Amino acid sequence: MSKTDWSVVWITGASTGIGAALALALARRGCTVAISARGVAALENLVHQAQGLAGELWPYPLDVTDTAACAATLAQIEAERGPVTLAVLNAGSHRALALEAFEVAAFESLMRLNYMGVVNIAVPLLERMRRHGSGQLAITASVAGYRGLPTASAYGASKAALINFAEALQLDLKGTGIALSLINPGFVRTPLTDQNSFPMPFLLEAEDAAGRIIQGLEKRHFEIAFPWRFVFGLKLLRLLPYSVYFPLVRWITRL
Repeated sequence: MSKTDWSVVWITGASTGIGAALALALARRGCTVAISARGVAALENLVHQAQGLAGELWPYPLDVTDTAACAATLAQIEAERGPVTLAVLNAGSHRALALEAFEVAAFESLMRLNYMGVVNIAVPLLERMRRHGSGQLAITASVAGYRGLPTASAYGASKAALINFAEALQLDLKGTGIALSLINPGFVRTPLTDQNSFPMPFLLEAEDAAGRIIQGLEKRHFEIAFPWRFVFGLKLLRLLPYSVYFPLVRWITRL
């Protein structure tokens, strides 16, 4: 399979933001794109937006926290559209969690959606791709998973779990013919980030993010992280000892 043989693409979290922009960008390239999210109306609206493009969007409503439904949806897509050659597991949510608002349910819900929502699809999908000896899988995490950040103890932990999962999986996939990419965006304008009350440095539009992701997937980069200036700064923070890191982050965030 060539690097861009994306005859059938599956995108989760496709109803808004990066997922929606990526679905439309791939449809312009002539791909058949299966789009999944919980919101049926939003998926149908996206299908309408894609009318007249070289490719087609096909809605497959799905709650990625439902393990059985994930396997059933994959089987339905492959029965109706053909084998999935590229999957972008992008479903996720965010919730800032201040110390006074801590509750177990918040941690459970974000881990079930952001982390287990990826695992629920990756397991049956990789089984199929291994049988074919080819395929491409992309997992959307976040630069928030690099190190602990204020009010991100739930969200950041779920994204850190995805980063670790992808790093381990990259080692396990050697020799299988399956390409894996880890997508770590900075701030991208989406309905989720629109709720943020703080300044977001280097904020990107979803269409710009989608273009950067496609470029990285074409080159089969393991990590696709952007924007580079923001990512570079956060990667430097990963190298700092705690004695420097904690005071610096408190000063930057004015805590």
